Amino acid sequence: MDTKDVIYELRTKNGMSQDELAEKVFVTRQAVSRWENGETVPNTETLKLLSKLFNVSINTLLGAPRQLFCQCCGMPLDDSIIGKDKDGTPNEDYCQWCYADGTYTYSNMDDLIEVCVHHMVNENFNEQQVRAYMKQRLPELNYWKKQSELGDNGAFEAFKKELIEEINALHVKGMPKLEKLNALVGSFVNLAYPLPSGESARFLKDGVTYLGNQLETGGDRCFGVLANKDFILICTYRAEGVDPELVLYKKRYNE
Repeated sequence: MDTKDVIYELRTKNGMSQDELAEKVFVTRQAVSRWENGETVPNTETLKLLSKLFNVSINTLLGAPRQLFCQCCGMPLDDSIIGKDKDGTPNEDYCQWCYADGTYTYSNMDDLIEVCVHHMVNENFNEQQVRAYMKQRLPELNYWKKQSELGDNGAFEAFKKELIEEINALHVKGMPKLEKLNALVGSFVNLAYPLPSGESARFLKDGVTYLGNQLETGGDRCFGVLANKDFILICTYRAEGVDPELVLYKKRYNE
């Protein structure tokens, strides 16, 4: 699909007139008309505005001429899983699991490999093969090549450690000790919990990346932990998130 068709489709899908789109990205209606007629394409700064407005990558706006891969974990990217900068602009270099709200969520390659092993092992790709592949693949990616430049001097890891200590200090009955927090996208863990009224409620946002983990108990139920700078959520559920029960939802009051 050409840029002219992409912009027209996104504009009409979002119920905008050419005048309304022009106002939102600070151009004239004539400029929008020229884009949609294929006479011109938006400049770099305008593409960034369109990317944020429509929640798609610049690559998509240009007709997807490249196959995008997360430059931290190597996952193929599409607009539904692309990470975002602090201002909400999609960043086509990373997935939501590796980069959330302008923060890189992995500083240790071995930690990332452990997460990838859990999700990638299948009947055609055993654990040893996954580890060998990831140990070869990750050093080739830009994030790991430039980690010393892109890192935050351990600030995010320090935050995770603080959060883990705070969660363990709650002493939730029956819950194993929490050792690690990984990046988890809301749409994959946003369970609906039954309320005493008979209704159910979800506490997360599908498009937001949280920190969390699943803790096995040896029984038929697991503990799930989810948190960010604002709250801690602890629940239990059966395999595949069936029959969830909310154990604790606690607001955090940190300065």
